[in-house]
Amino acid sequence: MIYAVISDIHSNLAALQQVLDYLKDRPIDEIICLGDVVGYGPRPNECVELVRKHCRICLMGNHDHAVIGKTDTYYFNQYAREAVSWTQRKLTTYNKSYLEGLPFAHREEDILFVHSTPLHPEEWHYILSEYEAKYYLKHLAEKICFVGHSHIPGVFSLKKGGFFQEEVDLDLEHDKYIVNVGSVGQPRDNDPRACFVIYDTSRQFLEFVRLEYPVEQTYDEIIANKLPPFLATRLLRGY
Repeated sequence: MIYAVISDIHSNLAALQQVLDYLKDRPIDEIICLGDVVGYGPRPNECVELVRKHCRICLMGNHDHAVIGKTDTYYFNQYAREAVSWTQRKLTTYNKSYLEGLPFAHREEDILFVHSTPLHPEEWHYILSEYEAKYYLKHLAEKICFVGHSHIPGVFSLKKGGFFQEEVDLDLEHDKYIVNVGSVGQPRDNDPRACFVIYDTSRQFLEFVRLEYPVEQTYDEIIANKLPPFLATRLLRGY
């Protein structure tokens, strides 16, 4: 089985379309989305519709949860709160209904997919350090867990700690892993290119893919829709 695992699209249609165009020419069996389809960006309806079309499985992200009124935005920064409010006004009833039905986790054999953390994914905690990752890895029943949420790609291993490589040979017989797939629509590792993961289960091989996309298009759409300009400028540098 070959999975493409995407996350944190954040209503960035140009980035999502670039990723889907890339994947259509690859031998991918399934695209799984880890959530945060909406929030921050200017094209929420189009992104929801593409995810619904191309992903059999899409999980609930904290911004998706906020947009449907299930997560209090008190702890969101002011830019995220403004974007949530704007998105709530723009989303169609049909697309809101789709978001309302998203699950918090999905399991396939020895793989767990979540947006935030393997334990209590609905609480929206982050995995940012080796210390945090080790805690979750010790409690992880599966061999590998894919996460998003922080927008920072990387791998945490029970034996090797935290690291990043573009290509990783996994050892699922002797180790367990948490893989952050990065962000399609709003990278925060100082690389503005869209980021996602391709995972080949038969080879136990993981590849991080980075793709350039017309970021200026999304920048202009954010400004035109009177969303906070900061949400546009941060895309140019990937922070």
